[in-house]
Amino acid sequence: MWFRLPLTIREALTGASAWLEAQAVDEARSNAELLLMHVLGVERAALLLAWNDPFPAEKGKLWQALLRRKAAGEPIQYMIGSQWFYGRPFAVTPAVLIPRPETELLVEAVLAAADRLWPDAAAEEGAPASAARPSADAPTVVDVGTGSGAIAVTLAAQRPGWRLCASDLSPDALDVARANAARHGAADRMAFAQGDLLAPFLAGGSDNTEHAGMRIDVLVSNPPYIPAADMGGLQREVRDYEPHLALAGGEDGLDPYRRMLEQLRGLSRIPRIVAFELGIGQPAIVAEWMERMEAWDDIRIIRDYGGIDRHIVAVRSAE
Repeated sequence: MWFRLPLTIREALTGASAWLEAQAVDEARSNAELLLMHVLGVERAALLLAWNDPFPAEKGKLWQALLRRKAAGEPIQYMIGSQWFYGRPFAVTPAVLIPRPETELLVEAVLAAADRLWPDAAAEEGAPASAARPSADAPTVVDVGTGSGAIAVTLAAQRPGWRLCASDLSPDALDVARANAARHGAADRMAFAQGDLLAPFLAGGSDNTEHAGMRIDVLVSNPPYIPAADMGGLQREVRDYEPHLALAGGEDGLDPYRRMLEQLRGLSRIPRIVAFELGIGQPAIVAEWMERMEAWDDIRIIRDYGGIDRHIVAVRSAE
C-alpha cells in the first residue's frame, strides 16, 4: 500500500484518492475525504483548516484498514455508520438498506397529500417535536419495511401531530429504526411492529395482537423490488453488502406489492393514502392494479431525479 509516514493531512487524502481510484472505486476522492473525516473525527471545514498538519501516526492502522474495506466494495455508509436523509443523519448498519435520495421524494409526496386531507394536523415544517402531539383528527401513518426508519422518523419529525408506526420483518432493522427515532426526538410518538408486510395490522391477525385491526389512514412503503434475475447484476456494494431481505422482490420484483394490495382488504379499512416506491418499469403495472381496486380517486406516478417513474401515490379524497 502507498501509505508511509510522515504525511500531511493533504498528502494522506491525495494518496488515498489515487489508490482507491486505482482499485476501481467510484467517486474515489469523495470516499477518501469522508473516511478521513471519520478517522480524524472532524467536519470538512476543520479538515481543510488542518490541511498541512501532520497525519496522526496513531490513526495510521485504522486509516489503512478502512481504505482496504472501501477498496473491497464495502459501502462507506456502513463503515462510518451514518447516512444523511432529508437533512438529518441516520444511523445505518448492515441490517438495513442505505437510504437513497430518491426516497426523499416519496416523503415529500406523502407530506403534501396528507396535508391536504388533514390540514389541521400539519405542524409548521421544522417545528420541534414538542410543538404538537397526536390528536383525534390526526392521521395514523404506517411505514411498512421501515429499515433504518428513514421514512417513518422523517414523517414524525416533520409532522409532530401525526401518529406513526414503523414495521419490519427484521428485528435487527427495528432496533436501528428505534435508535434513529430516539436520535431525532420522535420515539415517544412512534410505535414499532415486527412482522411480514401488513400481517401485524390485519383485523383478527395473530402476528402482533397489539396492532391487529389498527386503523391506518396513510400507508407508505419502500419494499424489496429487485427481480430475482437481476440480483446478481447489482453493483457489488449493493449485492455483496446490503441485506437481500430488503432487496429481493421475487421473480418479477412485484411480490411485495401483490401481497400488500391483497392484504389491504383485511385491514379495518383501506387507507385513504397509499404510497409506494418501486423499481424501473414497475409503477405503471402496480398503478393499474390499484385502479382496478377502485379504492382511490387519484392515482399518480412520480418521477425521480433521473426522470424515471419511481413512486405511486394513491389518494381517496372523501371518507
